[in-house]
Amino acid sequence: MSSTPVRVRFAPSPTGYLHVGGARTALYNFLYAKKTGGEFILRVEDTDLERSTEESMRMQINDLKWLGLKWDEGPHPETHADMGPYGPYRQSHRKEIYLQHAQKLVESGRAYYDFRTDAELDAIKERLIKTGKPPQIEAPETLVPLTEARARLAKGETAAIRFQVNRKGEPEKREYVLNDLVRGEVKFPSDMVGDFVCIRSNGMPVYNFCCAIDDALMKITHVFRAEEHLSNTLRQMMLFEAFGYASPKFGHLSFILGPDKQKLSKRHGATSCNDFRLKGYMPEALCNFILLSGWSSPDGREILSREEQIELFTYERFNSAPAVFDDTKLLWMNSMYLRALPHEELWSRLQPFLKEAGLTIPQGDDVQWRDHALSAFKTSMQTLADAPKLFEALDDSKFSLKPEATEVKAWPDTLKVWAAWKSELEKHAAKYITEPEFAAIQDRVKDQTGVKGKQLFQPIRVAVIGTPQGTELKVLVPLLAKSSLINRVDRCLKA
Repeated sequence: MSSTPVRVRFAPSPTGYLHVGGARTALYNFLYAKKTGGEFILRVEDTDLERSTEESMRMQINDLKWLGLKWDEGPHPETHADMGPYGPYRQSHRKEIYLQHAQKLVESGRAYYDFRTDAELDAIKERLIKTGKPPQIEAPETLVPLTEARARLAKGETAAIRFQVNRKGEPEKREYVLNDLVRGEVKFPSDMVGDFVCIRSNGMPVYNFCCAIDDALMKITHVFRAEEHLSNTLRQMMLFEAFGYASPKFGHLSFILGPDKQKLSKRHGATSCNDFRLKGYMPEALCNFILLSGWSSPDGREILSREEQIELFTYERFNSAPAVFDDTKLLWMNSMYLRALPHEELWSRLQPFLKEAGLTIPQGDDVQWRDHALSAFKTSMQTLADAPKLFEALDDSKFSLKPEATEVKAWPDTLKVWAAWKSELEKHAAKYITEPEFAAIQDRVKDQTGVKGKQLFQPIRVAVIGTPQGTELKVLVPLLAKSSLINRVDRCLKA
């Protein structure tokens, strides 16, 4: 392992909630930092002022916190103030740094002021396309001398600062070689790109320029990022070389595809971390799942704790082939994590979903009752959002005779079954009825009324949950206080 301290970064653009692809990139960088004893840096790439918002930055920071990916440097998770020695960590606050670097390139002859208008540049591209050449902008035959350029700018003219790929006297074409940590050797011919813009004519720096400078000044040693950024690497390598900066090691991660083998997007359903949070997925499960979307454990295990993930993580286990997002597998993995939670923690995580559904479960303060309820219900839950439907039957305020009970109410024997059921409940001494006691009571009601089969079971079910279908009564009855059961059958008798 290199003696140079590992420094990795996750650098999202704040244009919305964190996509699962971005979450995977953040996770991989976080795990590599923890594995190597390095630093994990959060950098906000917000130079696209039209799309970047403060609200989106807050949303993405909250998503990273929810995932448990704690960064060592970057915007503070609560105040968003810079924390770390290499700030500012938001590109919109680093504009002066970029302008100073652009001036260095201009003064060294590696960049030039380009006063050509958009119309002129479009005409050049059209002409190149007609002659079968790539529409790449090259330097004009004669560059505007630096003193003249500055004089024109002082008078109010605007110009972009453009990197000169091939200066006069240099070979027109050379090869850049990237030893990618995921894809192996990747070769880029220099004529893949024309002279590219570093600073737009409106004074705003462009992505590739900012990215290269930030990686160098923040001493980033490794860059793990999405495959779509591979095409950006040539420009960044040119900039590292021009400034004399050491290049970080790059690893370009495979795409995540939807079931239709197209790049994962909103048309495939939930794709942001916030979507999955609202749907009741657990962050541990989502992290475990996306970890395996492009990486595999050496022993083939699929359920891995955070500590195990850090211990086993190496970039040699990355898979360069695209990963398919399997919703069914994620749901299974989430159910495994959910059922493994200690009951106190599971109950705590269920509260926002029960509250959102307007449910009141005062019995939850009783630890013994809570353990009983969660043991009964958690095997029927795949996500936390499944809880309200299961717990609704335990909220007295939600009890009512449903339209599906109309037929059962009309049966000749229903009234006497309800009366016998109430009588047996009133005789019961304890606050709750156990499963064996419920079976015994049901048998006594059958003996007293002479009613059996569904003519017996369905009226009792209606008296407990208001409908003839639903969760098994042997599960529900022990979770409802005797007083609650009596109150419910009373409402049936009055109805």
